[in-house]
Order: sequence, then C-alpha cells, then structure tokens
Amino acid sequence: MRSKQANPAKSGDLPQPGEEAGAHNLRIVEQIKQQIKSAGGQISFEAYMQSALYLPELGYYRCGTEKFGALGDFITAPEISPLFAQSLAHFIQSTSVGASVLEVGAGNGLMAKGILQALKAHSALPDTYYILELSAELRERQRQAIAQVPGLIDRVSWLDCLPEDFSGVVVANELLDAMPVTRFRLDHEKIYEQQVACRDNVFCYADNESDKIRLNERINELRQQTSLGDAVDYLSEINFIAEDWIKSLAEHLSSAVVLLIDYGYPRAAYYHAQRNMGTLMCHFQHRAHPDPLILAGIQDITAFIDFTAMADAALGAGMEVRGFASQAHFLLNLGLLDMIDTNKMTSTQEELIEYLKISGEVKRLTMPGEMGETFKVMALAINYDGKIAGFDQYDIRHLL
Repeated sequence: MRSKQANPAKSGDLPQPGEEAGAHNLRIVEQIKQQIKSAGGQISFEAYMQSALYLPELGYYRCGTEKFGALGDFITAPEISPLFAQSLAHFIQSTSVGASVLEVGAGNGLMAKGILQALKAHSALPDTYYILELSAELRERQRQAIAQVPGLIDRVSWLDCLPEDFSGVVVANELLDAMPVTRFRLDHEKIYEQQVACRDNVFCYADNESDKIRLNERINELRQQTSLGDAVDYLSEINFIAEDWIKSLAEHLSSAVVLLIDYGYPRAAYYHAQRNMGTLMCHFQHRAHPDPLILAGIQDITAFIDFTAMADAALGAGMEVRGFASQAHFLLNLGLLDMIDTNKMTSTQEELIEYLKISGEVKRLTMPGEMGETFKVMALAINYDGKIAGFDQYDIRHLL
C-alpha cells in the first residue's frame, strides 16, 4: 500500500514523535515485551513485525494515525497522480474476465475512487467493486473518499476475507511489501534466523541457528540459484507469508486476472551477493531508515518483493504468470502518455502550468530514479486465456 519516495535518514536524525504518538508507542512496546517474555525471551522477527504492524488497535495498520500523504509517513502512486488509477481502469476495462473487481488493501481509498470514476466515465462500472480491508479506520476513509463522486458508493462492498469463487480482476497495489518477513543471516555454511529479544528494556536482535525446515530448504535453493554461495555475514529476508497468501488467493478464484504492483526484484537481483543487508526499510514522517526496532506501532516497516518467489507460488497453485514488467513500461504500454492531451493544455498560461504539473507526475511514476524501475507489475491468471494489456513491450518474465 505504499510508494516509498522518502528522504533517507539515520535513526538519530529522525524527528521526535508527538506526545500522543509517543504514548501509543509505549503501549505497543509493552505488549510486545510481554510476548517476548511469554515466549521465553525471544520471538522471531516475523512475529515482531506482525505485532508492530497488525496488533489489534495498536499496530501501525490497526490504529487511527495518518499514514498517507503529506501529513503521514509516505506518498502512494495514486496520490502522485490520478493517471495511475486511470491506467488501472484501462487495464480492467480491457480485461474481459468476470464482472467484478477486488482490491485488496485499499489504503485511503484514493485509488478505488480513481478507478471507479474512470470506469464510470466510460460506462464500464463493474457489477461490484469489492474491497478487502481489515482496518475499520481505513474502511471509513475509503468510504468517505469514494462517496465524493456520485453514483459510485453503491457499487462498493467491503469484505473481511477473500470471497469464494471470485471471477474478475484482482488488484493488489503495494500490499505484499507490508506482509511480515522472515529475516535470516548467513555465515559460510551456517543459517541463522533473526530473533527479537529485550535487553536493558530495549529491543535487540538475537540470531539463532535455524532449525526450520522451510527456511533451510529455501536457503539451500538460493545458494544454488543465486550468487550467494558461502556468503559471510549476509543478511536478508524471505516473505513466506506473501507466498502463502498467493496460494490462498488462488484457492478462492474461479476465473480471474490478478495484478500485483510492488517494489521488488527477480530473485537473482534480490539475493545478489552485494545486497548483503537485505531490503528491509522503515518509514516515519517521510524519512526512510533501516531500524525496525524503534518507533513500534508508529512507523511503517516494509521489505522488497522477490517476484520469482511470487511467480513460483502462483504456478504451484495452478495459476499462470502472464506478464512481468517495470511499472514504467506497464503504464506506458497502457497508453499513459496518450492520456495527456498536449494540444489542449498549452494554449493559456494556466493550462501550461497544469501540463507541467502532470508532466512532473508522469516522471515520478515512470523515471528510473523515481518509481519507474523499482516498482514492478506482475499479472497472474487462472482459468482465463484472453487478452491482458500492459505487457506488449518489455515483458521481462525471462528474468524470473
């Protein structure tokens, strides 16, 4: 749910949380400390991240703090430009599968509003636009955003879980990166799973030699498939929860196309020997930093996606991988530039200013130094062999 265009910062350079945020942080820290104590002094990093983000009423995505936009911690692609949602609407309209749309994790509702608004303009509204959202606070924000446009809210239905036998288009924009990850460290032939402990009243890391079959088997695969070999002091992460979610999603689909949009790499690039500190990153008040053990409950924690793992999970669940491209090429293939009518936007000074604004938005969505190359788009399909737009040129499935 996040497009992380933030200023890099060291932990000591971060702004101090306000009084209310500080009190919230203390409450969730005490809860996590109790979890650690009950578990015998350590919990897995995955369990820590799960609590920091999703503990009921206290986790970052379960409390009512502002997360999106200038007053939050990060800016999302739908907030950068309405052209992003309009492009996805074009994708949905050109995909003749089912009569419904399912958006999983709709954030502040801006993308859902933009997609529905664009589909309405083309008389192509879906029978139902489902939103799977567990946060009551975010549901209300989504409802308010969508209700701003007449004739949309009646098409929207909120869900607590995946629907059964869904037919249509599934959209997950920056969903997977928010799922808790398993962190590991390699030292020659040894595999360590990163744990979180509490010493001197402060969270700290404790690495235990791994006895988990799934983790150990995956590491052995990575050593054969990538440049890791006998890496020394190599830290990274695996998103098993995202893989399991892909498999669960497939079980709930009848005939569907799934669009995954997130920042990430194919496996060979993700687990490159020189990327020896992993990809995990935190975001607090538009500052990016690598320390997830501070500011629990009031900062975002995220990791890049291994798209090879997502493809493998999908294939194992009976789905097809129908496209994989950078966000830039995906949007350009969908006709992003055609959405800007230059002939009608430069005749007056006001129109010229608006054109320059939109040009800047397009650059942020597509330029390599912005979101264009870091973000990838993957299309999965099940029981559907029709057209899938957005991958006509520069499809890079061969890199998976």
